[in-house]
Amino acid sequence: MTATHVNTGKYVMTNYLIDTHAHLDMVINKDEEKQATDKEIRETLSEMYEYGVQKVIIPAVEEKTLDRIVGIANTFENVFAMVGIFPSEAKTYTEMLETKLEKLAGNKKVVAVGEVGLDYYWDKSFNNIQKEVFTKQIKLANRLNLPIVVHDREAHKETFDIIKAENKGSKVIFHCFSGSVEFMKECTREGWYIALGGVVTFKNAVKMKDVAKEVPLDKLVLETDSPYLTPVPHRGKPNKPAYVKFVAEEISKIRGISFDEVAEITTKNAEEFFGI
Repeated sequence: MTATHVNTGKYVMTNYLIDTHAHLDMVINKDEEKQATDKEIRETLSEMYEYGVQKVIIPAVEEKTLDRIVGIANTFENVFAMVGIFPSEAKTYTEMLETKLEKLAGNKKVVAVGEVGLDYYWDKSFNNIQKEVFTKQIKLANRLNLPIVVHDREAHKETFDIIKAENKGSKVIFHCFSGSVEFMKECTREGWYIALGGVVTFKNAVKMKDVAKEVPLDKLVLETDSPYLTPVPHRGKPNKPAYVKFVAEEISKIRGISFDEVAEITTKNAEEFFGI
């Protein structure tokens, strides 16, 4: 990454940031989720640029929003998309849907298969279906030569084992990493990347602060998962891609390195990982 001087009006930084995971197509209004309007997206991006965040990637969750997500990426220069089906939507996965994912992945603004994986937090009644669909989407990413962005919630071992067994060459990021330092080390030994977001700023998030301190910098990327998991000092309000700045600030404090070093390294990692 070429270092540039950015005067944002909010603060001055030498290197820009990338939010590798933001549901830009969604907003929270009066505690209710809804689809963002084009005007709201433009306002979100405008604020993002003011904070020195120059690129953002939108994950896919369900079939009905796939076209919208890719459309947003096509509309805005520094916005990119993933395609995939979220674990809770695994029952909707069909051959026809996989064909659609494959077709959308041909778009030059689609840079990964995601977010895909396992989530055992809410409903464990269809774990086997989740595993089958996760495996299918790993194989899809391999065929498309695209990276995989993984959602892993309370399913660390099975997520790890499936990727280890089924992945044949795609790069991997663990989105919103929630494992221990030991699990992080297992993942990075495999060459997989760790994405950290707003949780690392929470006062009682000791485990995530330990991960932030120990994760190899060449395997670290930043995210917001907006509009969720808003970092301090805006916790309790809807999250925004602009707020990835606060994630970078917290990691710089934890590691005792400069903000610009965190920005430069994580941006380089994200650009190389996603080819953006």
